[in-house]
Amino acid sequence: MQDDSFVMRIPRAFLCSVALFACLAGPVSCRRRTPVQPDHPRLSSQVRLVDVTFHSAALDRDVPYRVMIPVNAASVAKLPAVYLLHGGGADFRSWSNDSDVAQYAARGLVLVMPEGESSYYVNSATNSRDRYEDYLVRELIPDVEHRFPVVSDRSSRAVVGVSMGGYGAVYLALTHPELFAFAAAISPALDVPSRSFSIHRIGQWRHFRSIFGPIGSATERAGDPYVLEKSADPAYVPYLYLACGEQEALLGPDRRFAVGLAKRHFLFEFHTAPGGHDWKQWNAQLPGLFRALLRHIEAPPESSPPR
Repeated sequence: MQDDSFVMRIPRAFLCSVALFACLAGPVSCRRRTPVQPDHPRLSSQVRLVDVTFHSAALDRDVPYRVMIPVNAASVAKLPAVYLLHGGGADFRSWSNDSDVAQYAARGLVLVMPEGESSYYVNSATNSRDRYEDYLVRELIPDVEHRFPVVSDRSSRAVVGVSMGGYGAVYLALTHPELFAFAAAISPALDVPSRSFSIHRIGQWRHFRSIFGPIGSATERAGDPYVLEKSADPAYVPYLYLACGEQEALLGPDRRFAVGLAKRHFLFEFHTAPGGHDWKQWNAQLPGLFRALLRHIEAPPESSPPR
């Protein structure tokens, strides 16, 4: 899993020198390859798993996504869709392999797990073939609604993410509020667009700059949640559910974001609990998260909140 901890500041002169080197070296693709892990989805007899691959014009390549769907979906009305965004260093199979979400699909939700590679789910500032935001909002959602019995309406659509995916969920909620009624972020790496340079993590810093552009640039500010929350309309942004482990370095940045939400009267909740940046803590957050989700999206009458 990609490390989303804090980094120290260094003198501007050295920062500029490294920035120049990074620019001369050329753009970095969001498609950081991670070792393929064994596929061991956690399923139940009430849920079936479907893997889909289709061609994305935004990414100019074939991309996969995974769906968990109730086995009786064909016999019931169309269902709400929940888009689950994985973290850095993981892939589209991570939610099914590492989390306990199958139980919520069994209760009447269609869970969609896209491949985000290391993109932070935004359009890259430097690579025209890494337009992940366009892929998600213009291609993935229509493809899901064409292939599966899901409701094609904001009121029955949610986005949830962990770490990098948590950033993606918050970013999409603030920039595309017309698409989702609910957005949840566990341990979201909200400070990444404006994160300071670290001599110990040159590769990470260069990767962030390839995605968001130079610090202070228009592209960096357009992806900065602390900037976006100041201009987004609190009356229109989806209900936000935020959570973070008390032993995480991300707790400070996430709490700062929550303070900003409170000042502008967004509808949200923010939870902390013991734990670090891992699935042990994230799985412990899921029951509360899905209780909130089912309160804020339109679900079939037979869907009951998790106990």
